[in-house]
Amino acid sequence: MSASSQNYHLSDDLLGPVLAILDAYQDPYLHQGLVTAGCVTKLAIEDKRLQLGLCYPYPCQSQYRDTVMALTHKLAVLDAIDEVECEIDFQAKTIVSGAVAPLPNVKQVIAVASGKGGVGKSTTTVNLALALAAEGAKVGILDADIYGPSIPIMLGVPDFNPVSPDGKMMTAASAHGIAAQSIGFMLGGDEAAVWRGPMAAGALTQLLNETLWPELDYLVIDMPPGTGDIQLTLSQKVPVSGAVIVTTPQDIALADAKKGISMFQKVNIPVLGIVENMSFHLCSECGHKEFPFGQDGGVKMAERYQVPLLGQLPLKLNIREDVDQGVPTVVADPEGPVSQLYLAIARKVGAQLALTQTQDVVSISISDDE
Repeated sequence: MSASSQNYHLSDDLLGPVLAILDAYQDPYLHQGLVTAGCVTKLAIEDKRLQLGLCYPYPCQSQYRDTVMALTHKLAVLDAIDEVECEIDFQAKTIVSGAVAPLPNVKQVIAVASGKGGVGKSTTTVNLALALAAEGAKVGILDADIYGPSIPIMLGVPDFNPVSPDGKMMTAASAHGIAAQSIGFMLGGDEAAVWRGPMAAGALTQLLNETLWPELDYLVIDMPPGTGDIQLTLSQKVPVSGAVIVTTPQDIALADAKKGISMFQKVNIPVLGIVENMSFHLCSECGHKEFPFGQDGGVKMAERYQVPLLGQLPLKLNIREDVDQGVPTVVADPEGPVSQLYLAIARKVGAQLALTQTQDVVSISISDDE
């Protein structure tokens, strides 16, 4: 997103210093100055009051106040400026993925995957989606785990039944400010989807393409574990903008997560980064930090394959309890430390997606003996 110079209404002797100050301010997620990153959309001056417009390519609503305060402090050194009036917006671009056409109403698609089950991928997916929404984005979530759909319970809408206004398209559920779709909405509470891989993959494609999605900045897809038919169908027939890999620190989970990275690399989908779940446990009595599943496995994996470590989440009872009750942690305790970790991960994911528009996809080489 580049700002037009037509929106710069400052004298030449003031424009240069203002732009220099704004570009010296490095965005912590884009790792660029605000001018270089194309975030500056408006500059004007009236009675020594600078009117500044910023538009971010990733959602970061919780950071607006600190950003305005920091910029005001830096710009106040100029004699021509006594006050800064700042308007900040967010605008996600539609990312076109190869030859696959974009989904109607959906700008970007994020796949959340893991090589194996039991690493907390669905919990991470739900809280990531809610964190993106909390940061100012319009978000939807698709439960792609045909055999074990859990999103309806986690979002607290297990009894939702989609309807079809026109006999062709079906409605999505609405929960905690995001849209949601799942095969679980069509199955009875104890009913199982006993389907072969191609049939399950076809069901996923139907869920995706025949849902009346509202206008979305991000559609977050909770992938089933593994690298089978459903994963390949999603990778090849859906315009996935980028993938997030969820793992735990132990060796077996990391080995399986490597397969997920390899799959996305082979189908040219950018790996946005790794989330290390159950990274540590804090004793509720003394605060001592323990590492029941090993330490820094996600860190080493991120370094090895040259992808970002998006965050390390603790092993905490309330994270599981919150999703069991249908009120995930980001909603149940929005100001709490765990929610802040999810919000930071959401900002990093959004920024990484924005960066994929201007940078080549990271090439990840994985040999069989690794």
